[in-house]
Parts: sequence; structure tokens; C-alpha cells
Amino acid sequence: PTRTSMSASTMTSASVASQRVTVRGGAQGIALRRAAAAPLRAVRTKAASLSVVAAAPMTRNDVTELIVFNRMKKGVTWASLAEACGRSLPWVTSALLGQHQMTKEMAEIAGKMLDLPEDAIMLLQFAPYKGSLPTSVPTDPLIYRFYEMVAVYGTTYKEMIHEEFGDGIMSAIDFDMDFSREENDKGDRVKIVLTGKYLTYKEF
Repeated sequence: PTRTSMSASTMTSASVASQRVTVRGGAQGIALRRAAAAPLRAVRTKAASLSVVAAAPMTRNDVTELIVFNRMKKGVTWASLAEACGRSLPWVTSALLGQHQMTKEMAEIAGKMLDLPEDAIMLLQFAPYKGSLPTSVPTDPLIYRFYEMVAVYGTTYKEMIHEEFGDGIMSAIDFDMDFSREENDKGDRVKIVLTGKYLTYKEF
């Protein structure tokens, strides 16, 4: 009987890594060589499938988190961002926190100041899904104070507005907000002024 030995040129990298296979008989040798090569092909197939993984697209929440982080890291103030974008401090801050749509020019200015990627600058230019609070009752102490104001004085606001204007609402779309720090001998005070267009209910 003839003795057939696998040459280096016909061996797979897996068989070289393990050992040189020597078998008797040509047909039997071919079959064993095929069997030895099979696991390597399976490993290669598995490796190839694992390497093809699509990266998840950036979301608007990702952009907000990146803005907050980069602003702190770079030491950029909300006031400087508002001045550069040419809008009020409350509006620009709200827009960068994901509550308003920015123009291309404003998004690019903010993107440059905050070192944002192209995808983030693009997302700033689209209308967001509004609503910044994760729960109906806020747990952050500062934000909760505003909830408390509405809980305590909401019915008072309602009565005063109805008595002065009639059966309608104060708009939060045709709306302005001013924020300032008011000096006081007993401790500086937060001053927030809200103005919204009065909208009456339509009769039909």
C-alpha cells in the first residue's frame, strides 16, 4: 500500500496549528483532509458574521447627553451659547436640551462651540419630541418647586386669567420667558417672567 502525506501547501492553517496529518490511502486521505478543514471554515463563517454589526444611529437623547457633557468638559456657558446663536438664554438652553428646533446656522454655531459630530448637528435641526421630564411628578428638587407652584397656585392662575380675559388659555407656543438674578439684602432672588398670548376657545 502507498503512503500519502499531506504537504504544507495543501494543509489549512488549523491543521498546521495542531499537527501534521499522515494517512494511508489517497481517497481516505482526501476525506480526512476535508474533515480537518471543515471546523476552520465554520470558525471563519462565525467570525465573519460577528464582525458585521451595524452601529446604532444617534438619537436626540444621545445629542442632549453629549451637549451637557461637552459643555461641562469645555467650560462653555449657556449664556455664551445663547449670545452666539442670537436668541434668548431660556430659548437656546431649551433647544440644546432637546425641546426646540434650531436653524442650520444656529446648530452649526453650537456644534462648533461644543465639538459636536455631524449627526448631532443634523438632529438639532429637526423638530424634537417635546417633553423633558421622565416622570409626571418630577423628583429633582428644583424642578419640583415649579410643579409645586402649579399645584398650589394653578387654580389661582386659572381664575385670574378667566376673570381678566375670559374663557381661554395662555399660550406656551406664542410665548416668551425672561430669566434674571435679582439682588436682595436678604439673599439674591430668582426672577422668571412668563408672557404668553391669550387664546380664547372658539365657538362653533
